[in-house]
Amino acid sequence: MTANTDTGLKLEDILKQLEGQKRPPVEKWNPDFCGDIDMRIAADGTWYYMGTPITRERMVKLFATVLRKDEDGKTYLVTPVEKIGITVDDAPFVAVHMDRIEDGSRVAFKFTTNVGDEVIAGPDHPIRVEVNEKTGEPRPYVHVRGRLEALIARPVFYELVEHAELKGDRLQLTSMGERFSLGSVEAGDA
Repeated sequence: MTANTDTGLKLEDILKQLEGQKRPPVEKWNPDFCGDIDMRIAADGTWYYMGTPITRERMVKLFATVLRKDEDGKTYLVTPVEKIGITVDDAPFVAVHMDRIEDGSRVAFKFTTNVGDEVIAGPDHPIRVEVNEKTGEPRPYVHVRGRLEALIARPVFYELVEHAELKGDRLQLTSMGERFSLGSVEAGDA
């Protein structure tokens, strides 16, 4: 769960590699809704079926490829012939690893999720941070695809904070030329 500085590959090569990832075109499929099933993705990224954790990693990765969140805010497993509703406690994915990539003067942050998706934070994959009003704790997310996000795991977020710059009372991070706020710093917290 640590950050690595990858200087061996050019940023453009990494971007091409990530663009080449094959996924089913779930956004283009419009099958009939077949109802909800007792499947849940917990806040820690664990998938459950009928209350039992799905421990087969390949099965979870397969389900993750046909996951879609629609405009109604619900998350579905979608195939060309059916759409089944599932429950997601927070975000469907967890960003469990981060690499800091330097290519000349450009810096980018690449995230890997618990299901193997890789994205580079930037205009197409923004980072956003919500703050729990009761506890004041940050809940950071990175956009993965469609309307799906990954919760950035706490150790990974701490790595990001180490690379952030303080601008006034805000921590800011730049990736792919895009600036993201990681939250405010209270007096004495910096």
